[in-house]
Amino acid sequence: MTPRRAVFLDRDGVINENVFYPDTGEWEAPRGPEDFKEIAGVLEAMQRLEEAGYTLFIVSNQPNMAKRKASLDDHEAIDAKLQACLMRRGVTVAARFYCFHHPKGLEPALTGLCACRKPSPYFLEQAAETWEVDLSASWMVGDRASDVECGRRAGTRTIRIIEPGAFEDGPEADFRAVTLAAAVSLILEQIAI
Repeated sequence: MTPRRAVFLDRDGVINENVFYPDTGEWEAPRGPEDFKEIAGVLEAMQRLEEAGYTLFIVSNQPNMAKRKASLDDHEAIDAKLQACLMRRGVTVAARFYCFHHPKGLEPALTGLCACRKPSPYFLEQAAETWEVDLSASWMVGDRASDVECGRRAGTRTIRIIEPGAFEDGPEADFRAVTLAAAVSLILEQIAI
């Protein structure tokens, strides 16, 4: 079997909008399905990747349960809403990988170090083994330094979704884009080179 090319996508800030919560004063992952809103153009962008022969995966740190900001039911309802959006557009995601741990969580079972939290490449390596993905021909797209570092550790090329002029911490991505749609255009341009 020929190894697959894949695109690994972070979820919050890439596929769906982050949400500002006054209780923390921060932009965060949605805590409930009512707060989940896909970013305009992401489903079409994902469809373009599929049409170009890429297998899609979602790899996301989801610490809200560890921080006691949301329940497993909340997470499952958000994930169901995401799946409904993907199905409506006919987009296939081979797997959705979620790390629920956080080093400084409040929920004992989900607190502390783990093997799966990005920047660990654990889920990318698992996908490579299970789906025969060629990581050197694949991409990691995310909006945080941990996404870039995860992709680098796994041996993929990286794109960071970042607003123009925004402070960029951590390792430098191979490319920067303001939206997933722009990131997909960069990926497809690289194929043509």
